[in-house]
Amino acid sequence: MTTEPVIDGWGVLEHAVELRQRGEEFVLATVVWREGPSSGQQGSRAIVTATGQTIGWIGGACAEPVLIREAMRSLERREPRLLLLGASDQFGDLPQSVTAIAISCQSSGALQIFLEPVVSVPELVVVGRSPMALTLCQLASDLGWKSDLIDGPDFSSQAVSPRSLVVVATQGHGDEDVIEDALAASPAYLGVVGSSQRGEALIGYLADRNVPEDLLGSIRVPAGLDLGRISHREIAVAVLAELVKLRPTLRPVPTGAHFVESVVEVVDPVCGMTVIAGEPSHPLKVDGDTYYFCSLGCRSRYENKVANAHLAGGATC
Repeated sequence: MTTEPVIDGWGVLEHAVELRQRGEEFVLATVVWREGPSSGQQGSRAIVTATGQTIGWIGGACAEPVLIREAMRSLERREPRLLLLGASDQFGDLPQSVTAIAISCQSSGALQIFLEPVVSVPELVVVGRSPMALTLCQLASDLGWKSDLIDGPDFSSQAVSPRSLVVVATQGHGDEDVIEDALAASPAYLGVVGSSQRGEALIGYLADRNVPEDLLGSIRVPAGLDLGRISHREIAVAVLAELVKLRPTLRPVPTGAHFVESVVEVVDPVCGMTVIAGEPSHPLKVDGDTYYFCSLGCRSRYENKVANAHLAGGATC
């Protein structure tokens, strides 16, 4: 996890627009209420990216690790959340929509932070020129998806990214070359509109060309839910229905997302706050063990405790 240079005000929103245009997922955090003393101000904003980076400012050392942890959960669940950070005696009766988290800072301030996950818009690439292909693009656009219709001879792997959902509907006109080009870009989904018999022939051809087995297994053919005998335009509905069904499993893993998967939470031995076991939590090694802290203040207090214990010849913990 890393922290970007502090950007505030409209700069955070401008950065959010850039991330959105690049198709990156993130959480926009906004301070909607504060009680002093607190370094965060009402209206302060920050971005937490899918890799755990923070851009902007919403509060001090105690608030930031909690913000990152809860923002990652909000992004994973695709749900906005309202957090209340402060001492437990400040909570009182709260509506169920508010998540209260006790933090043990030296100050007695409190913050309410609204977390708004911004998720990527599906990128659909339909290769072909049939009425089905045109209908599929139109339906996807109606859902707010980004959709591109490309004729087979004009298609290349440069039109595809790891976020792309590629549907090949070239009706036997150069299917093999289109599929090979699409596989080279490692799309999130690759489906082929055609019969099962045609699918077997395509897979056999690609296997003879030494396409790896794992890539062959990623091709869905025939694409779409099985709705029986349906018209060409109804096939578009079946394909889109399958994409909507599979969408939660087709999210690409962003570079650096291993941070999210490997997060380990520990307890600050001074204040009892839950923190992330990592460099941002001010690690301190004592007698072969590593301790983590919400702030340099807690770390300094623990160092003094260890030093006094050593002078007294006693235990450190």
